[in-house]
Amino acid sequence: MIRERERQTASGLLMLSVFLIVTVVALGGLIRAARADDRGVAIFCAIVMVLSSLGLAGLFTVAPNEGRVLQLFGAYRGTAKEEGLRWANPFYTKKRISLRVRNFESAHLKVNDTDGNPIEIAAIVVWRVVDTAEAVFEVDDYENYVKVQTESALRNLATHYPYDAHIEGHLSLRGSTDEVAKGLKREIQDRLSKAGVEVIEARISHLAYAQEIAAAMLRRQQAGAIIAARQKIVEGAVGMVEMALDMLSKSTQVKLDEERKAAMVSNLLVVLCADREVQPVVNTGTLYQ
Repeated sequence: MIRERERQTASGLLMLSVFLIVTVVALGGLIRAARADDRGVAIFCAIVMVLSSLGLAGLFTVAPNEGRVLQLFGAYRGTAKEEGLRWANPFYTKKRISLRVRNFESAHLKVNDTDGNPIEIAAIVVWRVVDTAEAVFEVDDYENYVKVQTESALRNLATHYPYDAHIEGHLSLRGSTDEVAKGLKREIQDRLSKAGVEVIEARISHLAYAQEIAAAMLRRQQAGAIIAARQKIVEGAVGMVEMALDMLSKSTQVKLDEERKAAMVSNLLVVLCADREVQPVVNTGTLYQ
């Protein structure tokens, strides 16, 4: 693999001054040689002016957080990162590579989770180039490579997690966002390391059931929520009944046998666990009828 080598280049302002001075001097010599009809000096001055003009082609600028990949007839000669006006061999090709932080949002992908449910998922990836040589020479188009490999990693990740965890403590795409984000970042980085790209952050930006099962899954979630709520209500009602029986057993005013205790427990649970207001019934008979 080709690794990045930072190349030191000459100051562009210094070289610009030198070439301008040389050009002016050569132009003056050419004028004097033409007046003196000295063809040898005139040719020499003309050649110097041509070379000086060619040297000006070696000037280039490097912006902050930017690199210039230098090549000589296809061979890699290094990367210039020192910002400002610089000068290098005019025969070098100087490819501009941005080192700034970028972000990319994938398309909404339709995949199956680990339970086989079709879901829609998308992710945002924050990345930057850290090795310009690998980015240019190891892959054909590193920006497109980031896009394709991100979507591939996202598809693979979605198949390893369920949308929702139906068992407490298990990881899921919806409930374990931090763990899923770490796994996504790690998998994308493994795929992009050969392209000289560093993944700074990767997170899921869109997650939903596919349209064809969304209604059914919504009813399933609602049923789960109702069951969980009922469970809490029953737990609270049982606690309140136990407290009532304990307080009555300590009272000297009311004595209940086991049958009346069972009836009271039944009535209290109905009152406390009902999903609507109960209707009171006045007992006009005896205690047991």
